[in-house]
Amino acid sequence: MDRVELGRLGEEEAVQYLKARGWSILGRNVRQGRKEVDVIAFRGHVLAFVEVKCRRGRRYGHPLEAITWAKRRVIAQVARSWLQGRPLPPGTLVRFDAISVFWSERGPTEVLHLPDAWRME
Repeated sequence: MDRVELGRLGEEEAVQYLKARGWSILGRNVRQGRKEVDVIAFRGHVLAFVEVKCRRGRRYGHPLEAITWAKRRVIAQVARSWLQGRPLPPGTLVRFDAISVFWSERGPTEVLHLPDAWRME
């Protein structure tokens, strides 16, 4: 399995995880030019821009460590662009979440959802 396929499978796992917890998926791989947000999800009064990171093992550290300040800035730019011209229901909280997916050959897939992982600057 190559990196692209692993990423695609990880995003699908994250989407299924969110749906099982009552989230509606508003967008996947939402782009602004070459910049991208993996998932946009809505539940209750929360709109979440979600970055998904997937790994097969722990050799290179935790997947969430790969969400650098530069990546967060890119996601915020895409979020601002996506929000323009889209009226949100009053009281909607916009936040940035992160989901890590560990694919293990020896056990079940591990999904970790970190709500409100960082704030938009």
